[in-house]
Amino acid sequence: MKLLGSPQPFDYAWLKGQARALAQRPFQPATTKLPAAVAALDYDRHQAIRYRADHALWAEGGTRFRVKFFHLGMYSEQAVRMHEVAAGQAQQIAYDPAMFDYGTSGLRAEVMPKDLGFAGFRLNYHTDWQHDVAAFLGASYFRAVGAERQYGLSARGLAINSGGDEEFPRFTDFWFVKPATDAAVFTVYALLDSPSVAGAYRFDIHPAERLVMDVDAALYPRREIERIGIAPLTSMYQHGENDRRMANDWRPEIHDSDGLAMHSGAGEWLWRPLVNPAAVRFSAFADDSPRGFGLLQRDRDFDHYQDDGAFYERRPSLWVEPKGGWGKGTVQLVELPTDDETNDNIVAFWTPETKPRAGEERLFAYRLTWGAQPPVRSPAARVVATRSGIGGVVGQQRRYVSWRFAVDFAGGDLALAGDESKMAAIVTPSRGKVELVSARPLQAINGYRAMFDLRLPDETMPAPVELRLYLAYQRQPMTETWVYQFTPPIKP
Repeated sequence: MKLLGSPQPFDYAWLKGQARALAQRPFQPATTKLPAAVAALDYDRHQAIRYRADHALWAEGGTRFRVKFFHLGMYSEQAVRMHEVAAGQAQQIAYDPAMFDYGTSGLRAEVMPKDLGFAGFRLNYHTDWQHDVAAFLGASYFRAVGAERQYGLSARGLAINSGGDEEFPRFTDFWFVKPATDAAVFTVYALLDSPSVAGAYRFDIHPAERLVMDVDAALYPRREIERIGIAPLTSMYQHGENDRRMANDWRPEIHDSDGLAMHSGAGEWLWRPLVNPAAVRFSAFADDSPRGFGLLQRDRDFDHYQDDGAFYERRPSLWVEPKGGWGKGTVQLVELPTDDETNDNIVAFWTPETKPRAGEERLFAYRLTWGAQPPVRSPAARVVATRSGIGGVVGQQRRYVSWRFAVDFAGGDLALAGDESKMAAIVTPSRGKVELVSARPLQAINGYRAMFDLRLPDETMPAPVELRLYLAYQRQPMTETWVYQFTPPIKP
């Protein structure tokens, strides 16, 4: 591994100073120019490029971690500078074509530029040198895995104006702290830049059954930011049991995540099933110092997906736990239309009530947990399925159009409920009228099914309806709160 220049002192305070100084200067776009042969690579030929294991950072041994680098090309066209930090001194890592096995890509190491640079990096842990535990690649995107070793949704360093005139900040530099021999935590620092903001980040990565990342972020805006997304999560939802609009595939369900879970500052647990909307949808959930939120893959039953290649039932959930009081703001959810499972169309993040302004320093600290199950969950029963369709009573003529919702709850104390007649479904619509409300035991899940019909006024251009539902036993809440946005079809 060749290092460039002489060692320079490095710590987080220095990096924050660099970000602050960067924000005081006009933004300079990246200027990497790919060789024509690299720019022309298609997906298969780019995937044929492999990093040589013997060139990994710390491949000589002595640590529980190794770092390997991604080659530029395809969707990653801007070079990212990489640095090693040892004994508090940092040096840049030189790109070398010999680090890569170009395989059937059509490229040859001997004709590649000697200063091309890297696209991103992947992290290996000593229990398995072949498979990643985390990867940072493209803009400020990164992913990680728990014990399932299955990638799925992504996180980002920052989101700006998601779903609109979006700006994508990017990590321009990474610094890898060489771990001690027995260290089980890997620390990486990053410098972020974009037209609106510069930032300094620290990630402490703890591989485990549930991989944990402790994140510190220092943001320095160049200008007022209309809608900033802190701890943004990005996922994919094409279709599932509650949304069959794009269900033209042979597989029953296709999604990396099936819902947004929230634990409010006041202690309420909420579950919002995801959809693949016909048009862009924005939802905002006001809160004061949230305790956590995340995009989860609750449905872990292979039979519900029938995909023995993508294994959607193994996709990780990702939970955000803020550290310190984040104050007032909103958990925001952006749902975009998609007809392709390779396109991420779901974004969730925290937006503070006060907009960041030029010259400020904004500090945020939080924990990300990746794994099959989130690190915390409501002690009450939780939503396990949401379904909807045409309403009314079977066998009776429908005099008007209504919409049926069936929501299944399991867990908590539901199985202990003695008198089912004392269980009630509490439904609150933002408009319209609810009918045929019921809550009854469902032995198949050892829980309860709540059902109701929603009747709306006769409208040519119906507006979305916000729905809230929970189960109560003798007026005592027994479940988390189901929240849903329903958009009635437009009449022809």
